[in-house]
Amino acid sequence: MKSSVVSAPDASNKSRVLRARRLILLATTVASLGAAALVVSPSLSLPGGYPTALAQNLSEQARKTQAPVGFADIVEKVKPAVISVRVKVDGGSQTSTLGSNDVPPGLREFFRRFGMPDVPNGQEGMPRGPGRNVITGQGSGFIISADGYAVTNNHVVEKAESVQVTTDDGKTHKAKVIGTDPRTDLALIKVEDGPFPYVKLSDKSPRIGDWVLAVGNPFGLGGTVTAGIVSARGRDIGASAYDDFIQIDAPVNKGNSGGPTFDTDGNVMGVNTAIFSPSGGSVGIAFAIPSDTVNSVIAQLKEHGSVTRGWIGVQIQPVTQDIADSLGLKKAEGALVAEPQANSPAQKAGIEAGDVITAVDGKEIKDARDLAKRIGALAPKTSVKLTILHKGSEKTVNLTLGELPNAKEARAGVEDGDNDADVGKLGLTLAPASRVAGSSAEGVVVTGVDSTGVAADHGFSTGDVILEVAGKSVSTPADVRDVFASARTEGKRSVLLRVKKGDNTRFVALPLGRG
Repeated sequence: MKSSVVSAPDASNKSRVLRARRLILLATTVASLGAAALVVSPSLSLPGGYPTALAQNLSEQARKTQAPVGFADIVEKVKPAVISVRVKVDGGSQTSTLGSNDVPPGLREFFRRFGMPDVPNGQEGMPRGPGRNVITGQGSGFIISADGYAVTNNHVVEKAESVQVTTDDGKTHKAKVIGTDPRTDLALIKVEDGPFPYVKLSDKSPRIGDWVLAVGNPFGLGGTVTAGIVSARGRDIGASAYDDFIQIDAPVNKGNSGGPTFDTDGNVMGVNTAIFSPSGGSVGIAFAIPSDTVNSVIAQLKEHGSVTRGWIGVQIQPVTQDIADSLGLKKAEGALVAEPQANSPAQKAGIEAGDVITAVDGKEIKDARDLAKRIGALAPKTSVKLTILHKGSEKTVNLTLGELPNAKEARAGVEDGDNDADVGKLGLTLAPASRVAGSSAEGVVVTGVDSTGVAADHGFSTGDVILEVAGKSVSTPADVRDVFASARTEGKRSVLLRVKKGDNTRFVALPLGRG
């Protein structure tokens, strides 16, 4: 169904913007009336100066005009498939009702991601035996098959001891979790006592400006419908390496998590997952997981109960303009390999730290996130061809993907040691790694960071280990100074450092202007 709706001016805009808009609207109206008056013959004018054509019952004319097409027909068809999801979570050894100041740390993120009602208003502590607490909360979801399979967010049902859903007709049903995928924040549940009405996931990408309808359970108010447009696509909000969110401006609030965003064909184009909100309420910026991601993840959850992804085994980071300049690249594109992991497909194929992956199977890679999405969308044991820039020369590497492992626990960081030397104006105090307790024999440890120096601006902190500078291994502060001095002599604008922070390794380009 196609529809066109003219929106009224947004009353929340600043007064000066409203005044400007009013002026524009008034100018348009006057111009239109003037043009209409020009085509009216003077002989048809009334004594009062109004043309006969305008001297009519305007209410009667308005009645005969076709009313603007709304969304009621679409909502009537899709709303029965939208469900309210209620969960019970073990809250640990709390006995009093939880308030905003005493939420267990492990659950703060759970509530912050707005799948649950606001803590002071919607979260209840209900004793379940001595010293135990059950926390209840609500989210949204939608049914995708007649036999009761339904989609919601992982953070809505994560750690749930029990799940109940309420359908649009007010009936309550038990449900069980089939599988979850924390990396995309999706979950598949199965609702008992079907059959049910269901909706379909869209098979086409939305365009910026397309109308959307969000249906869900904000603040426990089930069956709430809001409308807006697609504001942007491909948003990265830092949730995971697979971020590819659709941004919408339909009002979405706490409790909408896991609910659908429909297009005007009545298909689900996204799953509402997060909001940007300094106040905790809707400010017109919400994020939805696109339907193509939902399709692929839910298919795996239904078949296997979990999701497997391809893996090449490299720590990667974006190619910034500074890094591109350091490597002699014309464009800041591709994914920079900070470090290949031990025994990974990448290491076995000869990929090294400092290589830039520019294409997968001949398709260009825009950035590190693009590479993660491309590889993650492929199944383990798939053969791929990577195009990489290795020490200034392009080459092709063939490898077979492994399976993405679970996240490893971070090892303890490097402890501080005795200061050895201050490196120029970089704002770094360094010591050989061999002299710092808990550190390996490799590299130079950062034992101090000047908050006003260039290194602090680029994220350096105490305990970081500098492994290489400009592609050369370093083991003393003098090595670092020497390489920087050579780079200045050669007229370079920045120097590329390979830095290890805890369990991760990355490249950092430090500009020489302040060093």
